[in-house]
Amino acid sequence: MVLPPKMAALSPTSATAFRINPLTQALKITLQKPRKPTLLECFSELKDPRLDRRKRHLLEDIVVLTICGVLGGADDWMSIEAFGKEKYQWFKQFLSLPNGIPSHDTFGRVFSLISPDEFQACFTRWIQAVALKTPGQVIPIDGKTLRRSHDRRHGKSAIHMLSAWASENRLVLGQLKTEAKSNEITAIPELLQVLDISGCIITIDAMGCQKTIAATIIHKNADYVLALKANHENLFKEVTALFAQAASKDCQDSAMDYCETLTKNHGRLEIRRYWVTDRLAALKHTGPWQDIRLVGMVEAERTVRGKTTIERRYYISSLEKNVTLFAKAVRLHWGIENSVHWVLDMAFREDESRIRTGHAPENMAVLRQIALNLLRKDATKLGVKNKRLKAGWSTDYLTHLLWGQIGEF
Repeated sequence: MVLPPKMAALSPTSATAFRINPLTQALKITLQKPRKPTLLECFSELKDPRLDRRKRHLLEDIVVLTICGVLGGADDWMSIEAFGKEKYQWFKQFLSLPNGIPSHDTFGRVFSLISPDEFQACFTRWIQAVALKTPGQVIPIDGKTLRRSHDRRHGKSAIHMLSAWASENRLVLGQLKTEAKSNEITAIPELLQVLDISGCIITIDAMGCQKTIAATIIHKNADYVLALKANHENLFKEVTALFAQAASKDCQDSAMDYCETLTKNHGRLEIRRYWVTDRLAALKHTGPWQDIRLVGMVEAERTVRGKTTIERRYYISSLEKNVTLFAKAVRLHWGIENSVHWVLDMAFREDESRIRTGHAPENMAVLRQIALNLLRKDATKLGVKNKRLKAGWSTDYLTHLLWGQIGEF
């Protein structure tokens, strides 16, 4: 994938190129600073899967049109085609478009053929180039099923996407497709291998509480907080018994550190109580877990309309004994559900998407993450859904999203 002359003019290779480009005033790129790879440069190594004789449209044009369309509120190939035609004159300022805007069939066919591994690798290169690494940052890893991506007629089940989310930078760091939720066990180490997680805290639910995953995290110079359930029966029994014994003594044992938080919201009262201990001598089944240093318990007491429920969850971790840090990691883990999965459903209608052919569902999931990251880094005081609407209405705002912030397009 080679940048066309018009697109190359948008790369900050010379001040002259910017003076003559019609989008100069909007780009605002500081030439003196060391330049990070642009989004398009990170996708420049993407292989075109089409036969040469069938190429009427440049691959880079198709990728740019699709990213812009998704940013501007388009959720399927027909709406991306319509978006491109509506803004054709704007796109002609920096795309070649030798045969105009591609048809929706062309968009669908190309993305069904593009290698999802290559497409994901391009996304990972981009986000690692532009994301500010924050030592000690909590990175939750969790999966989400794209419910309408199944195709019963061809025996294709819905795909399951595993995502890693930087909680402080509020960016999706990477994605990986699995055929089912149960496959997360093998997919998580693959995702971890391509991410720079050194100095960070990885949180995973009980599905990912595996010895090999813990070892992979430690090998990558990171820490883990893993939810522990009965899938590790012996260790689970030991940990629950340890905290039950402590509770019988009102948790006054000096080996226990404790903190609590209280949240009131829309008639709902929630008290979360956290305990951790690093005295693990009584636990006989911690040996296979690399660098395990503490176990923790969270008790969530919720009162809604006068009805109170209590839920207890248990964790193992490589962190040093620090109940406040443990509480932060546990609390931020659920951020991926609220700030990523829920937003993809509400603002991008991901669960309603009927894109099903070939690799298109997985590649479209990556395109949504690119758009979500760009929208998240914009400081405009609007929700993600309304930012997409604004990007569809205003080419000035769309230009700002592409060139004005997270790194040049």
